[in-house]
Amino acid sequence: MRFLIVALVLFSFSDATLHAETVIRWSAQGDAITLDPQAQNEGMTLATAQQIYEPLVNRDENMKLTPGLALSWGLMDDITVWEFILRQGVVFHDGRPFTADDVVFSFARALMPTSDMKDIIGTVLEAVAVDEFTVQIVTDGPNPILPQQITDIFIMSRGWSEENGVTGPQDVASGEETYAVRHTNGTGPFVLEAREPDVRTVLTKNSQWWGLKEDNAHNIDRIIFTPVSNAATRVAALLSNELDFVLDTPVQDLARIRRTPGLTVQSAAEVRAIFMGLDTGRAELRSSNIKGKNPFSDIRIRQAMNMAVDRKAITQRIMRGMAEPAGMLLSPGIGGYTKEIDALPLLDPDASRALMVDAGYPDGFSVTLDCTNDRYMNDEAICQAVVGMLARIGITVRLDAKTKALHFPKIQNNETDFYLLGWGSGTMDSHYHLNFLAMPDRAWNRTGFDDPDLFSMIDDVAIETDLVKRNAMINEAWLRLKAAEVYIPLHHQGLAWAMKDRLRLPIQPDNLPQFRLAKVAD
Repeated sequence: MRFLIVALVLFSFSDATLHAETVIRWSAQGDAITLDPQAQNEGMTLATAQQIYEPLVNRDENMKLTPGLALSWGLMDDITVWEFILRQGVVFHDGRPFTADDVVFSFARALMPTSDMKDIIGTVLEAVAVDEFTVQIVTDGPNPILPQQITDIFIMSRGWSEENGVTGPQDVASGEETYAVRHTNGTGPFVLEAREPDVRTVLTKNSQWWGLKEDNAHNIDRIIFTPVSNAATRVAALLSNELDFVLDTPVQDLARIRRTPGLTVQSAAEVRAIFMGLDTGRAELRSSNIKGKNPFSDIRIRQAMNMAVDRKAITQRIMRGMAEPAGMLLSPGIGGYTKEIDALPLLDPDASRALMVDAGYPDGFSVTLDCTNDRYMNDEAICQAVVGMLARIGITVRLDAKTKALHFPKIQNNETDFYLLGWGSGTMDSHYHLNFLAMPDRAWNRTGFDDPDLFSMIDDVAIETDLVKRNAMINEAWLRLKAAEVYIPLHHQGLAWAMKDRLRLPIQPDNLPQFRLAKVAD
């Protein structure tokens, strides 16, 4: 792929008047899956949506809650009702006024069957308009963390959605195409100008955005995003001034970028764990040579696999130190994380082979591993390493690496035996992970794991207001899930953002850049 060579500041002439336009050109290895803000709970999709749409409650660069389309919020005397006071004078990109009716519509839409956000707000019964700028959200029981759960519930215009036939979210898993997939109408800091999926997305400044009146408002006129799957090409474009910002910088190039005048690298720990899931509930694996039974249903096999994976080797050789080995699916910094539960499984291939024999598989078995090649840092290389490690204990793994646009629907449609997945936190709370990764019949949990007592405990976590009791339940839930070994935790992923040193863009622990916080220095 060739890039047009540009600078951060482009000059154009209009009516013989010189006008300087501040432009950010940036890249990542993959594109948003859709522009429908409620159809897919996926990193790049959310990263794109949050430039265009806004939630009631936002997060700052430190992941602290801040006002978004709601100026304030609080619990009512009835502790199943949260009240939100909305901003006045906000307009959508097409000029329609923002009101409580749009919030009511958006929450109802987010709870629909095709929404990938419905499980985030599973305790919500309804949103009710008290008046034009007051909304009450009613839950099915006490929910102490509702404001944390709605930071990715983006508000859409009811009128625009009805006019364009998108009152329901796109069904991504079935490949549905709707008007909202390629068109937008938000209240956010940037307006969609052009959209070519997997090629280019162009955003321009929303001159009507309320945030431009705030102190330290962004000074960006235009954002041009170009997904580039090849890591070397992304870095070359940054080094040759064709890009201003690279989101997922290859770890092997960080030192070189740091040595380059005019460039800088920001690094941090991401609140994201990388892991593999095993379908333990199916009577027979689809991709295995073993017929009539499922090797993954035997906990001895799952223990053997966990003990065969050398997590430290992966973080040192493949991630080059930009990750920490993981023993659980929750990363440091998220409520409920403990070092004790994050302790690594014993690395013991000999014991693994003994478990294989004891379980009745002395000659091993075969299975297919589904993996992304454009979503997580060095994802395909990680999967290749695990393939080699499992081969040592007699498990022959066929690797099927593909783009996330094909990989994620395979998980959501329950068509995979063994899969790679990464999970961050939209709420910075354990319930988010436990709800999506442990509860049955969730689109992102294909382990077939069955533990009714754990499921009941997770439901109780959602409504427990006593923090001491809640934390104890969370701890017990993680211990039970870890003991089941239906997942193979690999590592907590690190972050590295490379950019022009004139660009001030705070690094986000969730790896979702917020260009509303960006500044380009003179």
